[in-house]
Amino acid sequence: MGSNLKSIMRIEVPLVVIVGERVMDIQSIRQWVPGSIIELPINAEEELEIRVNNRRIASGSAVKLGENFGIRLTTTLGQTERIDAMGPGGGASADMGEMGGTGEMTPDEIAEAMLAGQL
Repeated sequence: MGSNLKSIMRIEVPLVVIVGERVMDIQSIRQWVPGSIIELPINAEEELEIRVNNRRIASGSAVKLGENFGIRLTTTLGQTERIDAMGPGGGASADMGEMGGTGEMTPDEIAEAMLAGQL
C-alpha cells in the first residue's frame, strides 16, 4: 500500500446514523420543551441508514452494547461506492469526468487524487 493511501486511510470522517426524518412546521418546533416527544415515521424494527458525507453507505439494525447503542450492519455498498461517497458533490465518479470515476483507478491513484483535492 502506497504511503499516500496509508495517509488517506487514517483520515477520520463523521458517520451519521439516520433514525428517521420528518417535516415539521416552525410553530411546532417552537413549542418544544425538554421532555417533548417527536414521533418519527419509522417502525422500531426497520433498518437504520448509515451515512458519510450525507450519502448512504450502509444500513443496519440497532443493538444495545452495555449502556451504549451500536449498529449491526446488514448491507453495505461496495468499496468503490463507499469511497465515492466520501468525495465532493455527486461522488467521485461524477467529478472525475474522463477518468471514469474511481472504478478504473488503483487505490494509490485514488489517494493521489484525494490529496490533490480532485476527489
